[in-house]
Amino acid sequence: MATTPGLAPRRAALKMLDAVLRRGETLEQAGGAANGLPSFSDRALARAIAGEVLRWLVDLDALIDSATKKPLPADAKARTVLRMMLAQWLRLETPPHAVVATALPLLAGGPKRLAHGVFSTLTRREASVPEVPTLPENVAARWGERAAPIAAGIAAPPPLDLTLRDDDAGAVPDGESLATRHVRLPRGTAVENLPGFEEGRCWVQDLAASIPARLLGSGEGRRVLDLCAAPGGKSLQLASQGWQVTALDNSARRLERLRQNLERTGLAARILEADVMGWHPDEQYDAILLDAPCTATGTCRRNPDVIHRVGERQIAAMAELQGQMLERAANWLAVGGRLVYATCSLERAEGEDIAAACALAADPVSADELPAGLQPTAEGWVRTDPGMLADKGGLDGFFIARFRVD
Repeated sequence: MATTPGLAPRRAALKMLDAVLRRGETLEQAGGAANGLPSFSDRALARAIAGEVLRWLVDLDALIDSATKKPLPADAKARTVLRMMLAQWLRLETPPHAVVATALPLLAGGPKRLAHGVFSTLTRREASVPEVPTLPENVAARWGERAAPIAAGIAAPPPLDLTLRDDDAGAVPDGESLATRHVRLPRGTAVENLPGFEEGRCWVQDLAASIPARLLGSGEGRRVLDLCAAPGGKSLQLASQGWQVTALDNSARRLERLRQNLERTGLAARILEADVMGWHPDEQYDAILLDAPCTATGTCRRNPDVIHRVGERQIAAMAELQGQMLERAANWLAVGGRLVYATCSLERAEGEDIAAACALAADPVSADELPAGLQPTAEGWVRTDPGMLADKGGLDGFFIARFRVD
């Protein structure tokens, strides 16, 4: 039997959404469902469909419910297929006839007529989603007054940010520079094809993710400990800033990516595979960067699964671990040294609350240390979110605080 053209990436997207919404996997973990697809375009399409469904899930469900007499169960396959159909039509601009042709085979033996009827009703109504995605109620309540600008910031996937190995900006394509050694390129740019990438002149790193290492300044040969270092963007930064880097992480797979990036860029770091909570250093360090494990809600622009997957239980567990890690790391800092604590989370429990409880002396960040358009908080901390620098493509959400030992 002939296979419907375009069906394979839709089937992969359906598997990805099931893994995220029913099994609680991350979108990255679920992405394995697309890895077997034969072409890059098919893999990209599967991920785009899944991503847009998760980005606009609340609004898509509201449309579906408006066109059914009896609400479909949240985990019904027909609901997920309808979400995909609407995301393709409303967000990816796929013609309705192509949406129907590639969606109904996913419901073989199921309610094809129902799905077709609901979709036809909504297309006849010329249904639409709002300009800004609606956040789940619990998420909006958690983020408070920041929720509206964050929602606006996640309406579209982010552009591509590069960090440059050195000051030779001419080594990579022209783009918008929002900070030293930074270039922003349009979304969808194939990084592996960029001039200078294979030569190690740059690496992919969101602008907000580059701030923690920037706040440690020039190393001048001093020793820095990069905790939870893999896949290594901050280690590369620190090495390029002249630090003698020890990069520690407990993931062998992710450390292999760091080794590959070090080889590609020609930068150097000592790599240790160990768990922060069980490791003991044999020396003290002039600086420490702790980019602690977190819920990663700050990456919701590129990983919209976190909006639906992360809740209070995960936040509390991560916050407890972060506090323990920071307490341990504080003991490994030499007199006169600096420690930067960071998380890619939008949750106060993983940021402001941890910093407020830290026993180390505060080392406030000043505005001239940050990319143009960003300001430190009154406490001298840094808080970024997807609503910031929105006219330039936005930022990931980060919390960053700096401390010192006098």
